[in-house]
Amino acid sequence: MTALRQLAGWLLGLPEVTGIERARLTLAANWANQGTGTFWLWLGIGLLGAVAAVFYLRLQTRGSLAARLALAACRGLLLSLLLLTLAEPVLQLATVSRPRPLVYVLLDGTESMAIEDPANAEQREALAGLVELPDDAANQSGSSSPELAGWSRQELVRGLLRVQRSDNALARLEDQNHYQLEAFVFDGRTTSRLRRLAEAEASRLATDWPRLADQLTATGQVTALGNVLADIPQQSGAGRLAAVVLISDFAHNSGPAPLGSLATGSLVERLGVPLYTVGVGATEVIDLAADLQTDPKIRKGDETSVKVRLRQTGLTGREVTVRVTARPEAFASSSAAGTADAPTDPGAIAPADERALAVGQRQVTLEAGEQLVEFPYTPQAAGRFRFEVQAEPLAEEVVSQNNVAWREANIIDDYVRLMYVAYEPSWEWRFVKEVFHRDKTVGMDGFRTYLASSDPRVREANPLFLPTLTPQRSEFFANDVIFLDDMPAAALTPRFCELVQEFVGQLGGGLVVIAGPRFGPGQLAGTPLADMLPVVVDRELSLRDDREFPLRRTPQAELYPFMRLGRDDRENQQAWDNLGPLPWYQPVAEVHVRAEVLAEHPRDTCRDGRTPQPLIAVRRYGEGEVVYLAFNELWRLRKRFGERYYRDFWSSLIDRLGLSHDLGRRKRFVPRLDREEYRVEDTVMLTVQAYDENYSPLAADDLQSGSLEAELHMPDAGGGPAKVQPLTVPLLREGIFELRLPVYVAGSYQLRIKDPLTGEFTQRDFEVADLSAERRSPVRELPLQEELARQSGGRSYDLTTVGRLVQDMQLEPVEERVNRNHALWTTPLWFLLLMALMLGEWLGRKWVRLT
Repeated sequence: MTALRQLAGWLLGLPEVTGIERARLTLAANWANQGTGTFWLWLGIGLLGAVAAVFYLRLQTRGSLAARLALAACRGLLLSLLLLTLAEPVLQLATVSRPRPLVYVLLDGTESMAIEDPANAEQREALAGLVELPDDAANQSGSSSPELAGWSRQELVRGLLRVQRSDNALARLEDQNHYQLEAFVFDGRTTSRLRRLAEAEASRLATDWPRLADQLTATGQVTALGNVLADIPQQSGAGRLAAVVLISDFAHNSGPAPLGSLATGSLVERLGVPLYTVGVGATEVIDLAADLQTDPKIRKGDETSVKVRLRQTGLTGREVTVRVTARPEAFASSSAAGTADAPTDPGAIAPADERALAVGQRQVTLEAGEQLVEFPYTPQAAGRFRFEVQAEPLAEEVVSQNNVAWREANIIDDYVRLMYVAYEPSWEWRFVKEVFHRDKTVGMDGFRTYLASSDPRVREANPLFLPTLTPQRSEFFANDVIFLDDMPAAALTPRFCELVQEFVGQLGGGLVVIAGPRFGPGQLAGTPLADMLPVVVDRELSLRDDREFPLRRTPQAELYPFMRLGRDDRENQQAWDNLGPLPWYQPVAEVHVRAEVLAEHPRDTCRDGRTPQPLIAVRRYGEGEVVYLAFNELWRLRKRFGERYYRDFWSSLIDRLGLSHDLGRRKRFVPRLDREEYRVEDTVMLTVQAYDENYSPLAADDLQSGSLEAELHMPDAGGGPAKVQPLTVPLLREGIFELRLPVYVAGSYQLRIKDPLTGEFTQRDFEVADLSAERRSPVRELPLQEELARQSGGRSYDLTTVGRLVQDMQLEPVEERVNRNHALWTTPLWFLLLMALMLGEWLGRKWVRLT
C-alpha cells in the first residue's frame, strides 16, 4: 500500500501527501468557467470526438472495424485532453501529508560572539575533531604553555558548521534522522529578528553548512532572545515546526524576557516545540562588573545613598579603587552640586570634566560573588544629574566596559501639588491631609482641597480650600496628582472631567479615584472619567456591606512599591493584616483589559462570574496613570502602629504618580530623548511636549519660525574642544515637536532646547559609545541556556557534547492538513496520458499499416 500511495502521489505531483480527504475538478481558465464557457468546452470535446470518428471510420478503409474504433478513440481523447489543457484543469484537494520534521537552526550573530575566550591546551584538545579550528589555533595546539590565547566564539561556530558531514551534528540530523533543517541568524542593531540564511532553502535535501558558515558575522548590537522566540512563529512554514536548535552565548540584554512574566507567561513555553540549546563561550572568566543604584528623584538637602553593586569572578581578595561622581546636566557651577558625607581626595577621583563632582572614592577588597558599597550623599543643588561609578580595570579582565555604569537622577527643589476633590470630609480625607501636611515632598503649600458641601465663604477665605472645581487651565494643570473621592455625578461638571482627562492623558499627571459609601463609582458612568478607570463601572451596582471580608493582595502587588509596606515581607504582611476585615466596598462590572489588579475580594466576583472583584487596581492612561480604590477605609492601617504604614502607602503612591513627570508648571515644556545612551551611527530622537501659558498646545503660528530653536554641544572627532551646532526642532503636530539626529562621534553630548515663551534653555545629556551592551558580560549565561531547554522539553549542550543531539532529538513528523488548488495539467499523470495516447495511436497505425 505504501508503494501504491507513493506512486499515486508522484503521478499527481504530491510526493509527500499520504491521503486525500476530498477532491473536486474545476477549470481555472476564465473563458471556460464564465457564462457558457463550460457548454462550449463540452461542445468542442464532442466535435473533436466526431472529427476523429469520421476520419477513421469514413476516410480510412484498411484494418478491422475494432482497430479503427480504437484509433478513433485515441485520437478523440488526445484532442480532448489538449483542449482541456487550454481550460487549465485544477484539482481542489483536501490533503493529508506527513513531511519530514522541520527543525530551525538559529545562530547568534551579535557582537558578544566576537569575544575571545581564553583556552588552555586541554580545552583545545577536547574541541579537536568536533570543530574545524582556525589555522592559528591549530598551529598552537602543540604549544607547551598551559594558558593560550583563545579564539572568538563566532570562529568556533563557523568551525562547527565547516567540519566534515560525518562529524557535523547538524548534517547528521539531515542525513541520519532525515530531518529538514533551515538556518537563520539574528544580528540586528536595535532588536533581534530572524534573517534566513541564503542556502537554507526548503527544497534542498542537504544543506551546504560550510557555505552558511561563510555568511556568519558578529555585528549585532543587542541580544533580544525574547524577540527571537516571538519571531519564530512568523516564519514561513513554521506551522509544521518540530524543534529548534539555538546556538548562542545567551547574553540576553534587550527586549522581553524569554522566560516570561507573571502577566504574559513564558515565551519559550508558548513556542510549543522543544528548544535544544548549544552554548558557546566560557561560563567563568576573570571579570569585575559594577552597577549603580540611586533613586530617580531626590530632594535637595536630603541625605541619600548611592549604592554600588560589585560582581566579580576570579578576583577574590584583590583591592580595587571605586569612585562615584555626579555631573549636572545644566551648565552649573560645580561647587554647588552637592557634598559627600565622607571625606574624599578630589585629586584622586579625577572627574571626567570640570563639571563632575566627587561623591566618593574607596579602596574595596573584593569578596566572593556580589557585594554592596554605599556612598552617602547630600545634594545641595537642584536639577538633572548623571551619577557614574568607575571601578579600576584590572589587567586580567577579558572585557572592561562593564567596570563603568551610570544612572540619571532628578534632584528636586520643589513640592508635589495635590488637589483633593470630595463632596464632604471623611476619615480618609482628614488623615490624608495630615499625612501630606507633614510630608516634605508635599507640605502645607502642596495640599489643596475642594469640598463640594463646604460653605462658599470658607472656600474663599481658607487657603487650604479651592474656591472652584475648575480654575484656570494654568492653575489646574500645575497640579501633579488629583484625588477624586466620593462625589455625585451632578457635582462633576463636563469641564472638570475634560480637564482631568487632558491632565492625565497628555500631561502625564496622576489620578487617584477613591470609592465612598454614599455615592460610589457608578456616578462616573457616562463621563470621560469612566474611560480612564482601571475598572468598568455600572450605575446599577450598589454598595455591598452584607458581611466583612479581608483584603487579598495579588502577586502583581509585589511589583508596586506603594503595596509593599515596611522593610521586609514579614513586616509587609503585618501591616496589611493590621488593616483588619473591611466592612464594605463598591462593586464594579469588570476589570479593564489594560489594568493590573493589586488587591481583590476573596469571594465576590464581577459579572462574568469568574474574575474577583477588584479592590485596588492601576492602569496607564496616555502619559499618566490612574489608581482605583474600591473603599475609603485605608485609615484603618493607623491602628496599633500609628501613622507609619499609612504614611508608607500614600507617600510611595505620590512618589510614583507625582514624581514620574516634571513638577508643577515645568510640565508645560518637556523635552525627552528616546534613550540616554547610543552607539556611533545611531539616530537620536528628541521629542518636545510644549504648551503656552494656558497649557494649550503650541502650533506653528505661535512661533516665529514655526519650529523650536536648539543647539547641540558635541565632541570634536579630532579631540579638540567641543563644537556647537545650531538646530531647529520641527513641529510634528500641535504641541509635539520632533527631531531625529544621527551621531557619528563617540563621547558626551548636550542637547539644549529653548523655551519660546521664557527664553530659557532646557538641557538633556546623552552618551555615544564605541562599544555596545554586548561587551558588558563576558560569560555565557549558562542558567538561562539550561532553563530555556528545560522549560521547552529540550536539552542543553556545549560544543564538546553537541554530538549527542543526533541521538537525543527523536521527532515524529507533524501531520499536516492542507486545502490546495493543484494544477492537474502540470502533473506527471497528465503528461503520461498525452504521451500514451500519442504513442498508442502511432503504434496502432503501424500495426494496421495505415498511411
